[in-house]
Amino acid sequence: MLFLGIGFACLWAGAAAQLPPKPEGVTVLKSKFHQNVTISFKEPGICETTPGVKSYSGYVHLPPGFLDDGSGERQNYPISTFFWFFEARKSPSTAPLSIWLNGGPGGSSIMGLLEENGPCFVSADSKNTHLNPWSWNSEVNMLYIDQPNQVGFSYDTLTNSTFIAHDLGMGFIPRPANFTDGVPRGNLTYRIGTAASNRLQHTANSTAHAAHALWHFAQTWFFEFPHYKPYDNRISLWTESYGGHYGPGFMGFFQEQNEKIDQGLSTEKGAHKLHLDTLGIVNGLMDLAVQGEGYIHYGYNNTYDIPIWNSSLHEALLHNWTRPGGCLDRIHTCQAALGSADPSKNLTTVCSDIDNEFCSPITTLLDRAIDVGFYDIAHPAADPFPPPHLYGFLAEESVLAALGVPVNYTAASVAVGKAFDATYDFIAGGFLDKMAHLLAAGVKVHLVYGDRDFACNWMGGEAASLAVPWTRQAEFAAAGYEPLVASDGRTEGMTRQVGNFSFTRVFQAGHEVPSYQPIASYNIFMRALGGWDIATGRRRVSEELVTIGLNDTLGIRNAAPARPKPRCYVLKPMTCTSEVWETVVKGTAIVKDYYVVGDKSDDVMGDL
Repeated sequence: MLFLGIGFACLWAGAAAQLPPKPEGVTVLKSKFHQNVTISFKEPGICETTPGVKSYSGYVHLPPGFLDDGSGERQNYPISTFFWFFEARKSPSTAPLSIWLNGGPGGSSIMGLLEENGPCFVSADSKNTHLNPWSWNSEVNMLYIDQPNQVGFSYDTLTNSTFIAHDLGMGFIPRPANFTDGVPRGNLTYRIGTAASNRLQHTANSTAHAAHALWHFAQTWFFEFPHYKPYDNRISLWTESYGGHYGPGFMGFFQEQNEKIDQGLSTEKGAHKLHLDTLGIVNGLMDLAVQGEGYIHYGYNNTYDIPIWNSSLHEALLHNWTRPGGCLDRIHTCQAALGSADPSKNLTTVCSDIDNEFCSPITTLLDRAIDVGFYDIAHPAADPFPPPHLYGFLAEESVLAALGVPVNYTAASVAVGKAFDATYDFIAGGFLDKMAHLLAAGVKVHLVYGDRDFACNWMGGEAASLAVPWTRQAEFAAAGYEPLVASDGRTEGMTRQVGNFSFTRVFQAGHEVPSYQPIASYNIFMRALGGWDIATGRRRVSEELVTIGLNDTLGIRNAAPARPKPRCYVLKPMTCTSEVWETVVKGTAIVKDYYVVGDKSDDVMGDL
């Protein structure tokens, strides 16, 4: 899957067990529209420290059975969905609002907040923060949501748990635990805390189910959260990675609900329309059938001339992909079965094994243990960027108390990942059609791809942009690329745009584009929401807007930067080489601010 190697937050070596403190100072409000639905929240006073700018963290709590509204979904568990809302630094009462969602499936949106585009970054000591001058809440109200249930700080049933370091790929895996005989002591590879239940049946198992839950969250939050009183009621959604599924799936569902409300067909009593404005997708996977071949070509002919595989492996992968009965045919067969209403379809027979080495260049890269970063091919596999300081910050008792959360932080939910795997949601199609439907409804759609990312590379993203079946598809394919000129005057990429739809390749950026190119990312975000052309920000978007230039940017090559040296951050095992991680497992690692700085077994402490 796309969300690989983001280790679960764990506790400091030798520290006592850190169960989260009991939430205090939390306001709880009952829904005016929905029985047994509540909102709980507080003002944390951390991260966004700009004078006069407020933030609110909290939950929308949905009782068991709330989603059993004729959709066929059975929800016999509570849902407490965590949010962190930041007012715009400028004129929040008149600013638009954007939701940010990370992908996964199972990835916490707090990563985007603290590593990419939020008001603050965590300092190197993992305890303090400093303001992000290119935060997306500069002129936009920002809402970060941990979804689906059991992701990040979201939970179903509070469960005492141990978090055990599994391996370099999986990080720390939560396991329900019984503490009646006392709470054990944690260490570098074993932590204690409170988590969600980790039950696969207690979370969404597909993009469609997650969309349904988020719609109910939105109906409560947008119309009942007392500190969001917009003059401008536009709502945008920006998302990343598996957000290629989430973005079109969620916003498409919201649009369908809007249309049902207009037609008097809504099944939800008192449902409110949402004014959908912009959908932004950063390095997203929309359709494996369309984007899969891009992995094969990118591994052989990326624009940094980094050889991930040679010509013979490239040819073998391409043959397996294109031959009759090969990978592409199998994916199409699986997608057809997933889209069928016929319950007799055996999805396990049709869809299983598509992610093995026979069909998956992703698996090929990982299984070959190449020292190439999955999310940035110019970096080593043990990638120190973006700095992983958020994991230590979110393990601090004072931070948990400020946020008012009753659970420890879970960066990546294994339960969610397994639940989505079981329904083959990763392979499901139809998301490009949903994008076309949104464009037809007047929603602006913008695709942004860092060109050093392998996980969701720009070649596959470009192919997906050309495959969106909207009314101007041919015109979009014929349009040229114009230089993306950032506000500092530098050319940071290339953009193709026709009307409200664009695709941008961002130079020198990995998977989390705002971490690498904050100015360009901010410019793209603000131009998109403001209705300006993405390339220059100087032209008003209209039906007549068509970019002119190169039809293909493959010839634009860039020099790879110097590779950074790995630094093992013990709360994120994927930053560690196997040799250094072994010292953590043995208990001989010398750690400062969560970084391994030496080995006790060495005569002289060395810099690791």
